[in-house]
This record gives sequence, C-alpha cells and structure tokens, in this order.
Amino acid sequence: MTTVKAIGEQGLLQKLQRFCPCDIVGDDAAILNIDPDRALVVTTDMLVDGVHFSDRTTSPEDVGWRAAAANLSDLAAMGAYPVGITVALGLPGEVAVSWVEALYQGLSECLQCYGTPLVGGDICRSSVITVSITAFGQVISDRAIRRFNAQPGDAIAITGFHGSSRAGLELLLHPECGQHLDEVSKKALIQKHQRPKPRLDVLKHIEDASRAIAGMDSSDGLADAILQICRSSGVGAQVDRQKIPLSPALLGFVSPEQALEYALYGGEDFELVLCLPPQQAKMLVKRLGDGAAIVGTITAEPTIELIDSCGIHPMQTLTLSQGFQHF
Repeated sequence: MTTVKAIGEQGLLQKLQRFCPCDIVGDDAAILNIDPDRALVVTTDMLVDGVHFSDRTTSPEDVGWRAAAANLSDLAAMGAYPVGITVALGLPGEVAVSWVEALYQGLSECLQCYGTPLVGGDICRSSVITVSITAFGQVISDRAIRRFNAQPGDAIAITGFHGSSRAGLELLLHPECGQHLDEVSKKALIQKHQRPKPRLDVLKHIEDASRAIAGMDSSDGLADAILQICRSSGVGAQVDRQKIPLSPALLGFVSPEQALEYALYGGEDFELVLCLPPQQAKMLVKRLGDGAAIVGTITAEPTIELIDSCGIHPMQTLTLSQGFQHF
C-alpha cells in the first residue's frame, strides 16, 4: 500500500489534479471565466491547530488574521482583487466561545484593511480546531497572473524581504534566542509571522504590463515559488544569492548564512514572486522599495541554479525537497 507520506505533498497533488480541468488548476487559485472581460478567481486555504498555529505562537486574533491574509495573498498572486470570503470552522466542543469570537475579530480586522466582506460559512464538530477559508476575487481576464507565463529573459522580481516570518516563529518558540536583539527588531520579526500583509497593493503597479506576467506568492518560501513557476512554465532560472535582500532585523538576529536559508526556505512571508520583462521589473522594484528587488533571471535551460555573482560560494541546484512539505 502506497501512503500519502511516501509520495509527499507534491506527489499527491499531481495525482489529484487529474480529476480537475488542466487549464484551471495549478496556480494559487482557480480562474473561472464567467464574463467576456472579467474572471472569477476562487481559492481555498486551511489552517489546522498544531500544524499551522499553536497557543505557544499565535493568539486566536492572529490565527484569524493569518487565515484571512493567506487567502487574500493567493488572490493577489493571481492579480485578482477580493470580493468576499466564506469560513468553514471545525471545533472541539470544549473550545471557549471567547476564543472563537477572538478568531473572528482577527479575521475581520484583516478583511477590513482590504475592503473584503465575510459572506458566509459553516461550523461543525471536530477533534481539532480547523479554519478553512474560501476567498473570491475578480481579475480582468487577460491580466491574470499565471505560473506558466514565465519566458526566458524575464527578470525575477520579489515584492519585499523574505525570511522574517521564519525568524519571528523562532523567536516565539525560543525567546531566549533573541536576548541580544533590540525590542524594535524583535517586535518587527514577530509581527511578520503573526500578522503578514497580503500584497494586494502591488496590483496597481502591474496593471500596465505589456503582457501577462508569471508569478505566485511565497507562502512556502522564495525557493519554492521560483521552482513552481519554472516547472509550470517549462523554463529554468539563475538566482543570485547576493541580490536577495535581507532585512536589518533578520541580520541582527541570525548569521548571514542562516538569514539566507530562512529567506529561501522559511516560508509564510506572503510576498509575491513575479517574472516579467527586465525594464518593467526595474520600474516595479523602484515603485515598491522596502525590500523589493530583482533576484535573478529566467533561462531556457530547465535547471534552477543559485549562483554567487561575487564568486565566493559555489553554484547550487535548487529543488523542491529543500522547502516545507506537509508530508
């Protein structure tokens, strides 16, 4: 008997995708063309107690915020603006009502920041707290961001710093590790983990792109996002480790080597990774500032390489096995 653990998350997804239309699945969300000019974008994301959050690291308000942010980030990754969400909640009967109310308070706080209504959902008994959100968005049909749109010669642009959420989690799990860190930096890193901000603000800066661009969010890490885009587009990439920006707070917490590891594989930063023509990428990075950068180039060769333009470190080949997988 082959188990889910044996084939892993990506292997399981490949098996399940054959039950879906091939032109709809494979991105951060599904695009349903219901109008000649605009498409409905739908995404579902689930948070499970003990897997995505715990009482040690996340208050119920922050669980709610993160649940909303994760789904809104998936919409942003498709170039879509949100129109509403529904929430399915699985709860043990012993959970305090105040915990559930605080969860919804955090949800509402995030949604209000992006003008998104909560329009329905479901509640059922469960042995473990589970929060499942379905988010709906809309995008102009030919402006949708898709993973398969990357072309050789495209610049790989990121919209902000990576690695801070992973550092924030480490501080929450092991507070003693941050004794040398100033309080402002410590708070900033923890905030990045507990209250990530979906990059819907980026969309207005790419509406004038000369063609449909490729991209996804970096919820599973920067390396994972680049690898997924390249795999979907049938291309490769060269990523320059010297061009990956690392926040001062992160560098004040861990060594440069550990900071780069967090940036590549830490996950849950919820920035966007976009592949677009170099000149447009430069303009986008200039508009965004604050950690936005061009970190590499899409190549025709199918390998994804981490290079060092300073010649200090040897070239590495990036693979999906290095990032977070559920199984």
